[in-house]
Amino acid sequence: MPKEAPPLSVDTALVRQLIAAQFPEWGNLPIKPVEPGGWDNRTFRLGDRMSVRLPSAAAYAAQVEKEHRWLPELSPHLPLPIPTPLVKGMPAEAYPWHWSVYRWLDGSPAAPDLIDDLDRFARSLAGFLQALHQIDATGGPPPGEHNFHRGGRLAVYDAETRAALAVLGSRIDTAAAEDVWTMALGSQWRRSPVWVHGDIAYGNLLVESGKLCAVIDFGSSAVGDPACDLVIAWTQFSGESRETFRAALSLDDETWCRARGWALWKALITASGHDSNQREAEKSWRIIKEVLADHRQHHAG
Repeated sequence: MPKEAPPLSVDTALVRQLIAAQFPEWGNLPIKPVEPGGWDNRTFRLGDRMSVRLPSAAAYAAQVEKEHRWLPELSPHLPLPIPTPLVKGMPAEAYPWHWSVYRWLDGSPAAPDLIDDLDRFARSLAGFLQALHQIDATGGPPPGEHNFHRGGRLAVYDAETRAALAVLGSRIDTAAAEDVWTMALGSQWRRSPVWVHGDIAYGNLLVESGKLCAVIDFGSSAVGDPACDLVIAWTQFSGESRETFRAALSLDDETWCRARGWALWKALITASGHDSNQREAEKSWRIIKEVLADHRQHHAG
């Protein structure tokens, strides 16, 4: 699914203007952008103990209310810190959507050179996801446009996936990719809906002293099928760490089939140029190969 380019500039000057007007008690605190910057939202550090997070486009604006409503309820049940919303900013003349101030979480976005032990990291992440999936999901938001259907049915991206396959043609093993996609579409989550994060990626996993220390950005969260939370198995894990991650989660083969479908969809639309967020394009070819190889391994014969 193509993501629209941000239609306005969200910079330090804008944040300073919003804080001064709406929360003048913080008006003298230093403000600096957090790097690397996010795609859906722009994040700034406010003083030493807070962060400011602003949606970058209208498509992400609904996520603010959701995080303020649900993060305080999820947090007590999780083994790692998640963002704590402090106040909600209002739309203003210079900025058209609600925005948030959060408590600051220490740590750096995960990267291979920051992780001491990838197997331990995989087990820690699996433990977090297990805890998230076990939280009472009563009344939680169903998948939809607000979270780009994470936790919902993959069929919503069927036409997009097949168009990407047609564009890529002989550059990939089309028959294998179609098999992965068909198996993913042919299965479904048969248990009660569970909480899903919706965007488990290195940029949303914080590391400190070589270990996973926090999980951020619940804008794509919903209550539904947990398959979307497993995509990191192919985007960042491989070999032993992938098997460690899989073994630590009590999920059936069909869920892993759908997870491969989620991973393949995103890699295909990025590799084919259908996704306007091309920052991860170079990785997409490797992910496609990893997904197809993993599919063959688990469905040989």
